[in-house]
Amino acid sequence: MTQRPERADAVRNREAVLAAADALFAASTSPQNVSMDDVAAAAGLGKGTLFRRFGDRAGLIGAVIASRMEPLQHEVREAMAAAGSSPRQRVRDLLGAALSFKIENRNLMAAAEDAGLGSLYQAGHYGWWHDILRTELESVPGVQAPDFTAHALLAAVRADLVAHLIDDQKMTPEGLRSALAAHLDNVLGNSPEQPEQPGRPGRVA
Repeated sequence: MTQRPERADAVRNREAVLAAADALFAASTSPQNVSMDDVAAAAGLGKGTLFRRFGDRAGLIGAVIASRMEPLQHEVREAMAAAGSSPRQRVRDLLGAALSFKIENRNLMAAAEDAGLGSLYQAGHYGWWHDILRTELESVPGVQAPDFTAHALLAAVRADLVAHLIDDQKMTPEGLRSALAAHLDNVLGNSPEQPEQPGRPGRVA
């Protein structure tokens, strides 16, 4: 059975809700306190519309994360498809992109954990990062157990750790990127490549 396309007003409402929630979570120093009432008021819609569309607060936060991930995933796929970089450098770029996303969205990710979205390892965005990172690690000489190594590397960019280091320990994003680069060298071992600081694919941060 062919799925009927969404009505134009439903699409507009969804985009308004996501934009409002995105702005509120980004601006709030206490994202756990952003309520469905707050989002509905900012979007100019009734709270019932939010619950019908997203189910609950956790569903709304998951949708906001997915909307933020979509352009990054497109950028990463394009960068990975481009010729010229080694598997090791692609691992650097992937991990750097994950770190940049967590730095920029640490309030939202903290709200996701508080909302009880379930195990991090069951989240769609985590599975995507893990799969693409594992695939690149399989091509890096000397890497053993690429599946586990991908999990271990992603643990270094957990949102709660990033928030702790930046917000509590006052580590700069640049310092965190440098520390991550050193950690990656420790994990991957010696290589003839010149070490580079990890950044977004196609861009060294």
